[in-house]
Amino acid sequence: MGRRRPRGEPVHGWLVLDKPFDMTSTAAVAEAKRLFNARKAGHGGTLDPLATGILPIAFGEATKTVQWVMEGEKGYTFTVRWGEARDTDDAEGEVITTSEKRPTREEIEAVLDDFIGEIEQLPPRFSAIKINGERAYDLARDGEEVRLSPRRVVIHELELVDMPDADHAVFRAVTGKGAYVRALARDLGERLGCFGHIAQLRRTRVGPFSEKDAISLEKLEELRHKDADRAALRAVLLPVETALADIPALALNGNQASRIVRGQPVILRGANAPVSEETVLATWKGKPVAICTVEGGMLKPKRVFNLD
Repeated sequence: MGRRRPRGEPVHGWLVLDKPFDMTSTAAVAEAKRLFNARKAGHGGTLDPLATGILPIAFGEATKTVQWVMEGEKGYTFTVRWGEARDTDDAEGEVITTSEKRPTREEIEAVLDDFIGEIEQLPPRFSAIKINGERAYDLARDGEEVRLSPRRVVIHELELVDMPDADHAVFRAVTGKGAYVRALARDLGERLGCFGHIAQLRRTRVGPFSEKDAISLEKLEELRHKDADRAALRAVLLPVETALADIPALALNGNQASRIVRGQPVILRGANAPVSEETVLATWKGKPVAICTVEGGMLKPKRVFNLD
């Protein structure tokens, strides 16, 4: 019996999708994959269904760089609704506690510094964290008790942007890996003694990807209908190596590149050789060859790209 021919085309690169409201990240990836007729796709960080904004989608060989995007900083603008705590920590959930108190601008700004830096944060019960192989949100939706442990996360920036009325406050935040904005809104409400949950959430940046690079599903659909061979669609993709902007690049010669592609190490010589234990992007003629590590004067391939 012959091998099954892979479905789709070999598409490589990053799509910076402006995810619409009320769509899961999984559904957004599936739709983008269909539009590009791509064989392989994944995303660089889940975005809640009720959130909008930057969802980086990796096609083909770009999936080998997802972990570097996941570890990057993320930017958000979000609106907190005061006076209600909800079981999901956002507007989708059931109200579990209420308060008549509403915080003043001075009260809010007085506590913001306590939420900046490395802090301890309890993830929302409705989150993608796995418990004994099951997603926490699946267990919570089934009515099972969900026990999550607090974790150390980093909030780089947190700023009060606007207070359109007594019930709402708009914030801007920059977070590190693993931080939950829903938990941040919940904890702010508890600290202020008025409770709170996310009413609106938009992600504005993920690692090297920002709103200036983003495109909507509607625009992608429009490009798809105008161009049967998908050339216009592929023109919106960013190169695979975009995700590795913070990793030093090391140019190889032809012989070195051939060895690395075959999974063989290369001896490094000269004063400009990378320092030991450093992760580098090996390139040849300006194109990415592999993600490598430097160990004992040797360049060792860890993830080889097949972009031909």
